[in-house]
Amino acid sequence: MTRKYWLQTMDRIARPVLTALSQDELRARMPVRSQSSREDREQFTYLEAFGRTMEGLAPWLELEGLQGAEAAMQAQYRALALRAMHNAVTPGAKDEMNFSTGYQPIVDAAFLAHALIRAPRRLWGDLPEADRRQLIVKMKQTRTRKPCVSNWLLFSAMIEAFLYMAGEPDWDPMRIDLAVRMHFDWYKGDGFFGDGPEFHMDYYNSYVIQPMLIDVLRVMAPQDADWAQMLPKAMRYGAHYATFLEHMIMPDGSYPVLGRSSAYRFGCFQMLAQAALQEMLEDEISPAQVRCGLTAVIRRVMAFDNFDENGWLEIGVCGRQPEMGERYISTGSLYLCMAVFLPLGLPQSHPFWADGDRDWTMKRMWQGEPMRCEHAL
Repeated sequence: MTRKYWLQTMDRIARPVLTALSQDELRARMPVRSQSSREDREQFTYLEAFGRTMEGLAPWLELEGLQGAEAAMQAQYRALALRAMHNAVTPGAKDEMNFSTGYQPIVDAAFLAHALIRAPRRLWGDLPEADRRQLIVKMKQTRTRKPCVSNWLLFSAMIEAFLYMAGEPDWDPMRIDLAVRMHFDWYKGDGFFGDGPEFHMDYYNSYVIQPMLIDVLRVMAPQDADWAQMLPKAMRYGAHYATFLEHMIMPDGSYPVLGRSSAYRFGCFQMLAQAALQEMLEDEISPAQVRCGLTAVIRRVMAFDNFDENGWLEIGVCGRQPEMGERYISTGSLYLCMAVFLPLGLPQSHPFWADGDRDWTMKRMWQGEPMRCEHAL
């Protein structure tokens, strides 16, 4: 029943985006809400909605062996995703997306690239050859601008990792090497990276830094001995950071709302979800307690009315709270919340789904159960 609830929630969030885009009507249907002007954000918001939705959906699309109603739903979404990709990259389509103007497309091309890396067979392998060629053209258009010296370096690195995966001979090792080396220079300790040289108390370690750093290195490690040596360290840091995220889940499923981009809602738990998906949780964190904790978070957030009358996400954390959206936030930005659903890429037989319920750390703590003291990494 828990998996069914996750699927229903994921479907409620993702379906408006992919249905509209698959019909070449995303621009016509999706509202553009932001503190910035519509003219500013509508250049970017559609690629935001698509890339971020796909990033969370990809592992489930890649999963084989489903049966019954879930298999039918998955087949429908696979078809929607391919039609959506066609319209996003086809010149002259009403929903052709901007990869070439402004800096924001670097971000969301990277989220889309991350989705392709997470589902190489179903999102890349099944894509018609003409759409593949046009997608490559679009991804390379992001190279005309340089990213900020921050977590943005990983966006360029992710795009290059995708180009490598896609067999493009001109993938750029320098964009990858700079990003990974700078982030290790910015490591602050105990599983936390700085966002640039400074540390920010927000969830960007989970929104971007650790998931992308790990997956870029997983793809690229065979190409460079230094990158291969960095990967185990990045995974160790990511696993430890995921433990902190698990500890952020309060007994009632609430969590601290901290720092920038809080309107991404439970997308702030991406690194915990990825650690479960990639079986890299620390020993004291069981897959079942992550399932129960994340389910509590999803239910707590979804208890609020987070959608407009047509099913599009509203800016906020607990319902409609437009002041929670920074000027770079618009309707499409909000779909990074989809990252919480990464464990749907695990089969129903996996311990994440199959093991009995287990309370998460803070629920056990505040019930007075015996607990041990923890120490820094």
